[in-house]
Amino acid sequence: MTRLLLASASPARRATLVAAGIDPLVAVSTVDEEATLAAARERFGALEPADAVLVLAQAKVEDVARTLAAAPVAGDAGAAAEDEADDDLLLLGCDSMLELDGEIFGKPASAEEAVARWRTMRGRSGVLHTGHWLIDDRPGAADGGRGTGGTLGATSSTVVHFADLTDDEIDAYVATGEPLAVAGAFTVDGLGGAFVTGIEGDHHGVVGLSLPLLRELLGEVGVTLPELWRQAPAR
Repeated sequence: MTRLLLASASPARRATLVAAGIDPLVAVSTVDEEATLAAARERFGALEPADAVLVLAQAKVEDVARTLAAAPVAGDAGAAAEDEADDDLLLLGCDSMLELDGEIFGKPASAEEAVARWRTMRGRSGVLHTGHWLIDDRPGAADGGRGTGGTLGATSSTVVHFADLTDDEIDAYVATGEPLAVAGAFTVDGLGGAFVTGIEGDHHGVVGLSLPLLRELLGEVGVTLPELWRQAPAR
């Protein structure tokens, strides 16, 4: 059985997959994001926002891939997924950032930073970039499998239009704690949805995982999205 392993602790990404009929395994990376970006800038120079999220998505999924053999993979209840030991795995890493005026913003470090950011964002538009990196970890033909050994990625970029919030609305929203847990300090599928007046692009990319882009990446390694559904058709 082919399973998707999500290299992310994001509840929104997991929920997106579950709503799309996919029950992913989950393993969280220990990547130092700032150090990873600094190393990439030293090697390649300045990074465009769409490239920065791709660098992080790749680093996270590769970190998980390196530790898979040594560490148990968590299932729904967080227990070792011993029953999944024979599964063919596809590993997916994701990372999101908001671009505004050429700057990129991940999760705010404090409530004060979230308030200041929203006072800058309100009434304006930004671009939410979500990098996706897929590793085909299935056995190859030499081992009787269909794995390609492929490792590839792409970025989903979506324009987001923000409402012109009052100071009181910003303070109340930040006080909920939601903006502190997400890239860009907002959600479109939670309390922050009321403060997003429009989207140009893929809604799922703003949530944190673009299903259409995932479908394209899977196609590159010869896997169809329905194969990952809970009741995948026989092949």
